[in-house]
Amino acid sequence: MPSKIHYRWYILILAALTNALVIAAPSMCLSVLFDEISDDLGLSTFQVGIIWGIGALPAIISMLLGGVIGDQIGPKRLLTVVCVLAGSIGALRGLAPGFIALTATILGYSFVATMIPMSALKTCGLWFPKNQLGLAAGVVSMGMALGFMAGSMLSATLLSPWLGGWRNVLIFYGLLGMTLSIPWYFSRPAPIPVGQTANPTGLKSLKTTMSYVVHIRKMWLLGGAILGIGGCIQGVLGYLPLYLRDMGWAAANADGALTAFHTASMICVIPIALWSDRHGTRRKVLLVAALMITVGLGLLSVVDGFMVWGAVILAGMVRDGFMAVFLTMIIETDGVGPAYAGTAIGFVMIFSGVGNLLAPPLGNSLANITPGLPFVFWALMAAGGLFCLTLTTDRQPEPVVTAAPSTL
Repeated sequence: MPSKIHYRWYILILAALTNALVIAAPSMCLSVLFDEISDDLGLSTFQVGIIWGIGALPAIISMLLGGVIGDQIGPKRLLTVVCVLAGSIGALRGLAPGFIALTATILGYSFVATMIPMSALKTCGLWFPKNQLGLAAGVVSMGMALGFMAGSMLSATLLSPWLGGWRNVLIFYGLLGMTLSIPWYFSRPAPIPVGQTANPTGLKSLKTTMSYVVHIRKMWLLGGAILGIGGCIQGVLGYLPLYLRDMGWAAANADGALTAFHTASMICVIPIALWSDRHGTRRKVLLVAALMITVGLGLLSVVDGFMVWGAVILAGMVRDGFMAVFLTMIIETDGVGPAYAGTAIGFVMIFSGVGNLLAPPLGNSLANITPGLPFVFWALMAAGGLFCLTLTTDRQPEPVVTAAPSTL
């Protein structure tokens, strides 16, 4: 049906914009606003690290919860509600009077906002055939990269002066995110894949579904990979602008390095996704990308001047491409598919939440020894994730379980 074929591209663009405006830009803006926030609230570098990483704490639960709920009620309904909640709680961050209140609102915002990526990827699995799944995931990840780039490029240098400070920037992003609930509410339901029912797992089979997913060995290996690599990226993104400012860089240039990271990522995400689709190997793409991230971010501990830009771009050009292929690999794992995509992605992303929670404060605490040491710590985390990827295969044998969840 031509209308269905065309409509799925509308849904894909909507999913990409949701990633950009509800989670990516409102989250990344904190990194470049930390200088302003810390002056206003009197925060230390360690407290900044806590604020930057604390959002991963509720994400450990909400990523799995969002994946399971998305499998039960469908991504359309979940995204409609989450956009309203994430936008409203995200706006409340701008009203925080101090460290504790800001931490609390970030916890609430993260709990609901981190349900979005799983539902966006499940949407791809429902609307797109397998030979276009990598491309669809790439577009969704490009939306995330666009949000990261806009948040880092515009928040401190344009929006803060224009809107009157960091508080109004956070409120602005919150209101913008809430508007995305409107097109999701009026969007068509996703088509039901051949051979599946509208509710493939069944509300009474949630425990069985989780048991089924955790018995897939590859899920644990991918979890270890994203813990190390995702934690590394999260730590660097929160610390880099502060580090460069302390090294004597002008504020615009320090923020510009972060913008360059996300710009390179946005430009390269679609070619990387298409390459993985065309050659049919997700694993090789992930190994190359993980190596570039490890080397690029590790080099930040020893390079200065112009070489900083080279290291940042080397890692940045594969960041969102890595995530697009990585999440596609989860969906394509034998025994997962669109029916259990939300639960499987949510389970793997628990490990991402752990890495994102621990990496920023642990790495930032090493800055008291020497400013470049945090990058060494984060590069070692990424190397551990790379090792986990070497143990995976493109095709995973069916998991050994006593019984698969009912699809009735």
